[in-house]
Amino acid sequence: MADAPLPPAADRGALLDAWVVKRAEIARLEGEASELLTARAELFDADVRADPQHRDMIRRSMIAEYSAAGHISKTAAELGFNDAEALNEFFPGLRDALRQGAITVQHVRVLVAAAAPVREAVLNGHLDAETLAVYETAALAIAEQESPARTRPHARQIAATLAGESIRERHARAAAEREITIRPLDDGLALLTAVLPEVYAVAIMDRLRSLATAVAAADTGHALHDPETDAGASTPVEPDAGPESDARPESDARPESLTADGRTRREIEADAFIDLLLAATPSEALGTGLDRITATVQVTIAATTLAGEDDRLAELDGHGPLHPDIARDFARHASGWNRLFLDETGMVTKVDRYTPTTAMKRFLRARDQRCRFPGCHTPARRCDIDHNADYALGGPTEITNLSGFCPGHHALKHPDLGEGHRWTAHQLPDGTLRWTSPIGRAYDDRAPRRVMFV
Repeated sequence: MADAPLPPAADRGALLDAWVVKRAEIARLEGEASELLTARAELFDADVRADPQHRDMIRRSMIAEYSAAGHISKTAAELGFNDAEALNEFFPGLRDALRQGAITVQHVRVLVAAAAPVREAVLNGHLDAETLAVYETAALAIAEQESPARTRPHARQIAATLAGESIRERHARAAAEREITIRPLDDGLALLTAVLPEVYAVAIMDRLRSLATAVAAADTGHALHDPETDAGASTPVEPDAGPESDARPESDARPESLTADGRTRREIEADAFIDLLLAATPSEALGTGLDRITATVQVTIAATTLAGEDDRLAELDGHGPLHPDIARDFARHASGWNRLFLDETGMVTKVDRYTPTTAMKRFLRARDQRCRFPGCHTPARRCDIDHNADYALGGPTEITNLSGFCPGHHALKHPDLGEGHRWTAHQLPDGTLRWTSPIGRAYDDRAPRRVMFV
């Protein structure tokens, strides 16, 4: 029986265009809503001038009313006011971009949060007020081209570069806030929260995912993909998602089991977390956390900083700035480092020990950092190395024809898909990857630039 004809590409394109227009309209409306919050904040200032001793209760009352009227959490209402006040006072360019629909309210939340070290340095008199405008211009150029999740590490690195010494002081102070807390939940569960230095948190999550993959593969005899990676996300909660302290996932739509005993990947990760903590014994002989880390993290540090000649910030790839002392500690314990050669824009051009096998993979992971589908934030270490032009059709095994794709986006160009659903990817001379959708639309993903340590 012949396959049913596909709907015309023009119809699918028209619906896509209408959706893009509507999304821009929503962003513009979010900008208008933000301006209303700014106006309400000005009335709050007037209320406080009339009754200064009750400032805290007046604000709490205002937040509570907007939370109740909008059917949102107190945290979401408070974040909305904080963002609106920051746009009005510090970031007129972001405010205008949101009003025009060029960025989303999620972008605004990411950029305002990332700017904290610059704002603090300006308020303390360590930087000129004009530095905020420099941050805004540089960060906005990224936000207009990237998703909020991809924008976040770039914005944090820009802020770290501009803030300079102050961010190292912030990291040192923040490290003193590390703690473990517990809060009972319903049905015999509890929420165990760990506030840790970011590099350790990333390494712990990576190791738990690796262990879950190994356990599930051993139980089924098949290599398994991470469902979060398949969906194109690098973490269970995207950084632009609002924190809901009482949120718990619904169990109605249970994920497919990965093991014979019915456990899902997240359950395996939780069980591995319990086993590692309860079965391990701290020991000087076994070493510190740095000595024992077997997870994969990718760190970029200038050679002069590694040698101790300066204290420039390093970068935890895909996340943001890293204190140079921590990066040097990793260097002392790492089994090997890759030396990257950059052009004047910060683009990786070569990795040492270049050969067409393992070294090529090192090069690609260093160059790509994450999945090369537009907007995807999945780390390169969890991506497949793919021939952009199919090897079976004559595509060469060369750097200019290779990129890393997460399993979910890799499958989009699988040859088993019909022409009406299959995507194609072509690498341009500057490293940009041009994806072409089934309806003929082109989407570019630029290779990420590296921190230049200036």
